[in-house]
Amino acid sequence: MNKISNINTFRAFRSTNYTLYFFGRSVSQFGTWMQRTAVVWVIYSMTHSAFMLGLTVFAEQFPSFLFSAFGGVAADRYNRYKIVQITQILSLIQASLLAFLVITGHQNIWSFLILSVFLGIINAYDVPARQSMINEVVTDDEDLPSALSLSAAMASLAKLLGPALSGIILQQFGAGICFLINAGSFAAVMISISMMKIKAVPKKTNKKGTFTELAEGFRYIKKEPSIGLVILMLSITGFLILPYDTLIPVYAKEIFKGDATTFGYISAFIGAGAVMGTILLASLKKGTSMRNFLILSTVILSIGLVCFSYTTHFYLSMFFAMVTGFGAVTQFTTCNIIVQSEVIPEMRSRAISILLTAIFGMLPLGSVFIGFISEKIGAPKTLLFQGIAGILIALAFRNLLFKKKKTKVVNEQLLEESKEQFINKI
Repeated sequence: MNKISNINTFRAFRSTNYTLYFFGRSVSQFGTWMQRTAVVWVIYSMTHSAFMLGLTVFAEQFPSFLFSAFGGVAADRYNRYKIVQITQILSLIQASLLAFLVITGHQNIWSFLILSVFLGIINAYDVPARQSMINEVVTDDEDLPSALSLSAAMASLAKLLGPALSGIILQQFGAGICFLINAGSFAAVMISISMMKIKAVPKKTNKKGTFTELAEGFRYIKKEPSIGLVILMLSITGFLILPYDTLIPVYAKEIFKGDATTFGYISAFIGAGAVMGTILLASLKKGTSMRNFLILSTVILSIGLVCFSYTTHFYLSMFFAMVTGFGAVTQFTTCNIIVQSEVIPEMRSRAISILLTAIFGMLPLGSVFIGFISEKIGAPKTLLFQGIAGILIALAFRNLLFKKKKTKVVNEQLLEESKEQFINKI
């Protein structure tokens, strides 16, 4: 039984292209998390403001919200592999500029915010193209859940190891080295793509305008409420719940009286929980209800936040940090699996971009909101509020998700029966 489970978990590696994609992205994600850890720590060290932490997250993610839908149209229209190669080069430039500013002592809040906006625009085109690529690099469509879960596990492992190492490097060598390491990591993706054996798939000549194609994507989601509700649920949790990590530097410095290393450890334990969550997702048996798993992961995330909020014992807090990381990553990954598995191929990139637009739009707004609330009522009460809100969201969406899914299935069955009756009459 364990043997079969392991085969299901790692079956996506049957594809050489996916294997190259996986290892290239692993290196890049590792560098990305080192940079993110360094950025938030430098900002908090300079300002000692939870609101400024939220504003920094907003500066990176809100541009992604504005442009992700256009990134999805671009990924459907143009060569996705070339888009990703271009975005990696631009990301390398952005990280190098951060390193230059810090090493030469010219960093300030505005330079960090401007470069964060630049990175947000890059990600708006990078993520839809990269997510859509996964469908093309797997050998079999049935390998898609494994591929998506393993990719999320890889990102979670990077979230586990990247901040921990970044905390050590921050203490010993400074943030500039973290940014230089990230700049070098983007080369891994470019090398892996260049090694892939990719069949040239000619893009259809399309005279439709960008806004027309974008509108088609939104109309499709509107006609598929079983998918639309999943995206709506992710939007709400993205605003109220998922920005919890905005407050982690506050806990490291104020609650646990620690330093950058402490911050790295907390982020690493969150990442450890995320790794376990994604490995579990990759190991799920075929036919498992992903909507049930979505509700469950939201509840687990919420319980983790409630328990973490007022736990002052460091090691016990790390356990609840793992629970929180487990719930957070499995919730987002489950949403991604549902959308990518159920959407029609010609709408896949646009559907993914709408999903990303939802999360990129709500996360930055939520980060500013949570940072503002934290300065008014304190970090512990804010996390407690987020945890309670998460439980209420799970309860509210449970019946809605299954009601719409059941309606869709019944309608499809009635349509098939009507077709058979019509054929029989002929």
